[in-house]
Formats: sequence, structure tokens, C-alpha cells
Amino acid sequence: IMKKNSLLFLSSMVLFLLLAGCSNSGQSKNTEEVKQDEAEEKVELTISAAASLQDALSDIKASFEKEHPNVHVNFNFGASGSLQQQISQGAPADLFFSASEDKFDQLVKDGLMEEKNGIDLVGNQLVLVVPKDSAAKIKSFQDLSKADRLSIGTPESVPAGKYSKESLKNMNIWNGLKEKVVYAKDVRQVLTYVETNNVDAGIVYKTDALISDNVDIVDTADENTHGPIIYPLGVIKDTSHPEEAKLFYDFLQNEESMSIFEEYGFKGLK
Repeated sequence: IMKKNSLLFLSSMVLFLLLAGCSNSGQSKNTEEVKQDEAEEKVELTISAAASLQDALSDIKASFEKEHPNVHVNFNFGASGSLQQQISQGAPADLFFSASEDKFDQLVKDGLMEEKNGIDLVGNQLVLVVPKDSAAKIKSFQDLSKADRLSIGTPESVPAGKYSKESLKNMNIWNGLKEKVVYAKDVRQVLTYVETNNVDAGIVYKTDALISDNVDIVDTADENTHGPIIYPLGVIKDTSHPEEAKLFYDFLQNEESMSIFEEYGFKGLK
């Protein structure tokens, strides 16, 4: 009987150990699979976007990440021309949101974007701003002769600067102002120069002027004086995250996002 009991005990122990081993193995495998799945699900997107989009996109990002917690959106804000050059030189980006059609079209021409994966999403207006409570008596573009310093974006790389120069030329006042111009790296720097009284006036997008309590809008450029201000959006051809990039691309076009753009002064084009 003792022998039989000993054998029974040993058999039970062996069975217990085998079951425990299988259980641990399964548990370990499941944990590893979960960790792997989590690692696969967490994605970081890089969006190269015009500086003038900063505030609207920050609001939209909050809504998007709440809805898609495994996708984190990083923005690279700057002048559209500089961003286009960065992408052309291999800088990582999943989407490009330009303030200029020609910068966008250049990436399409270079084979870095496909036209079918792009859309003209929003538009903007060009306005003349002066420091709050300015004593310079500048009330319109025609009053710019009273300015000692006028700031615009560098026309070669900043679309707002290109439109500004074009407008001033078509108003026949560029030649009298070009010696007074202080060029800026992007439209936000123009706004800062005006806010800090480093210049007497600046030309920025309406959307930038609306977010500042330190400037006054004194005039709006007639749309006939410059090319259409259109912001195209598109997915970079070699994005590492095509599904997630398309997800954010579509999200930027939904009703909620378009309402946010309009709140900041953009005009919907879609």
C-alpha cells in the first residue's frame, strides 16, 4: 500500500509540474504577444505644416489623439518653402500641409507625393497689421509711405511673403517701400516683429492676426492683387505609416476639423 501511495504521489507531482510548466509557458507567451501588439499599435506621425496653421492644428491634434490614442502626432512648423526643401532632402515626414500650391506641386513633380493623395483644403486672406495703439497713423496699404519699417516674409521661401510682394507691386507701391522692408523667416516672425514694435507694420495672414491681442488689422489686400491663397494637404509617398497617415489626412477633412479651421479664420475649400 505504501508503495502504491508513493507512486500515486509521484505521479501527481509530475502531473502538477507539467501543468504548471504549460501554464507558465502559455502565460509568458501571451504577455509577449500583448507587448508586441502594443508596440505595433503605437505610431508616431510627423506632419510638416505651414507656420500659420499652428493653432488650428494643435486643437485638431487633441481631438484626433483622443479618438486614436495609439497614434501620436508631431508637428514640424515652418515656412512652406523650407519644409518642402527639408522633405526633398530626405527629412522624415508623413504628411505635408503647405500654404502654397507651388511648394506642394514641386514635391509631386519630384515624385515624393502623389497628386491623387492630395487636396486643396483651406484658404486664407492677406491683411495689414500694425502694433496695438500705434501712433504711426497707418490705416491702409496706401499709408505705408508713413512707415519706417515694414515686415513681410522672405518671398522665396515664405508664401505669405510672396503674396505680399505681389500685392504691393500690383498696388504700385512696392518701389517706394522695398528699401524699408524687414524680411522674416515665416509669417509668425512677421507677427512678432509687429507685436514687439520692431516694425511699424507687417503683412500676415488673417488667421495669424486674429490670434494676437497686440496688433490691429487695418486693411485687407484685395484678392485680385495676388494669386489665390490655397493650402494643399497630402500624404508623403514613402511614409512609414500609410494607414495612420491616411487616418489623419481624412480626419483633417471631417466636419469637426473644418469647423476648427473656420474658427481660426480659414476658409473651407472642399
